Amino acid sequence: MTTKRAARSIGISLLGLSTLLAPAITTGLAQAHGFTENPPSRQAVCANGAAGDCGPIQWEPQSVEGPGNFPQQGPADGHLCSADNPTFGQLDDPRGGDWPATNLKPGQNVQFHWKNTASHPTESYRYFITKDNWDPNKPLTRDQLEPAPFATVDYGGKTPGDTEAHDVRLPAGKHGKHMIFAAWEIADTDNAFYSCADVNLS
Repeated sequence: MTTKRAARSIGISLLGLSTLLAPAITTGLAQAHGFTENPPSRQAVCANGAAGDCGPIQWEPQSVEGPGNFPQQGPADGHLCSADNPTFGQLDDPRGGDWPATNLKPGQNVQFHWKNTASHPTESYRYFITKDNWDPNKPLTRDQLEPAPFATVDYGGKTPGDTEAHDVRLPAGKHGKHMIFAAWEIADTDNAFYSCADVNLS
C-alpha cells in the first residue's frame, strides 16, 4: 500500500500544475486493462455474445476500471460490477437473477483466467464471494459479500502478462447461486479492475 500512498501524494501535488498539462497527466494513468474470462465474468459473457443488451461493455470488456482499495474504498454499492462507470451500467442490472452462470462445485479448485490487454505493476488479485443469504435480484453491494476475500494472490508490484491464471479453491460451505467479485489492484495508481462472475455451486 506504500506505493499507492506515494501515488496519491504525487497526484495531489500535480493538481497545482497548469490545467494545460492536465491531459498529459491523466492520459497515462489507465494503462492496465483486464477481465476474467474463466469463470466467465459478466463482461466476458457480453463480449462473447452469451448475454445481450449489454451496451458498450461488449466491445471493451477489459475496461471496468474504478477506485481501488476495495472494500474500504472502491466503487459505490449497487455499482460494483460496473466499477461505478455509468457507461457500463448494464453490468449492475441483476436481470432478475438471469445472467448466464457457470456450474461449479463447493470446495472445487478453479483456475481463474484473466485476459489483460495491457500490463501494469500489480499489488494483488483478490476474490470475494456473496453471503449465503444474498439476493441475486438486487444490484451487488458490500453487505452482500463476505467481508474478507476467500483467496488473495499477491504480486508485490510485479507486472502480469497478457494472460494470468490463478489456482483458487472455492469455499466449501457455499451452495446455490452466488457471485464471485474479483478485484485486480494496481500497484502504482489508486485504481483497480473489477469482474463479477455469476456461478451455480452444487
